[in-house]
Amino acid sequence: MANFLIMTSAGHDNPVQIDPEGALAPYLQLAEILRQRIASGDIPAGRRIPSQAELEQEFGLSRNTIKRAVEILKSEGLVQTSPGRGLFVRAGS
Repeated sequence: MANFLIMTSAGHDNPVQIDPEGALAPYLQLAEILRQRIASGDIPAGRRIPSQAELEQEFGLSRNTIKRAVEILKSEGLVQTSPGRGLFVRAGS
């Protein structure tokens, strides 16, 4: 995965911002941000990742962009769906 700089903005618990003009597509940027939150323990194993609505509000991204980012995390085995409950970080992630 390519490394990129995550831009920060003041006033948020996890101050990150998607760069829509960046070389990396927004869905890839979001996948990397969530990957970093999982790796750092900000979203620990067994915990739910933010909902689609929460991610839409936090990053100002479309529903399809968020779905693409989440599909990457699923394909990497980092998260799993719990029907009716949301997406959770898998143990060992």
